[in-house]
Amino acid sequence: MASTQRRDLIVGTFVLVGLLAIAYLSIAIGGISNPVAGHLRLYAAFDEIGGLTARAPVVVGGVKIGTVERIELDPSFRALVTIRVASDLKLPDDTSASILTQGVLGDQYIALEPGGSAAMLADGGEIQFTQSAVILERLIGKVVQGLGVESQ
Repeated sequence: MASTQRRDLIVGTFVLVGLLAIAYLSIAIGGISNPVAGHLRLYAAFDEIGGLTARAPVVVGGVKIGTVERIELDPSFRALVTIRVASDLKLPDDTSASILTQGVLGDQYIALEPGGSAAMLADGGEIQFTQSAVILERLIGKVVQGLGVESQ
């Protein structure tokens, strides 16, 4: 009888450890950040966001520093993107934001280019200088249309 109880305890322990490992990996792979850690919420308005989605990465110099939290339409019919970055990150208030694509047909992300101002963006600050996404279909359309005009 004692052998059965010991076996059940060992099996139960392995199952519990396995479930904890799965929970940890799910959180780590899912990109859920620590809610206790501080963060800065910044806003940027774009004319065109293309395929940018919530949870897309935000990078500076190729290093991920945050994520896109939310995308809304503002009263002037521009896409208002809420960006979430670490609170210890000090970005100048003349920082620019561009929507770029990973590779030719990859996912889109936001690249921040810090400026040279001495004043820093605070929580709730707005990034004034933005560059919208390049839409491949529109670019091809302009090239085709340009070729059609030249051939006449």
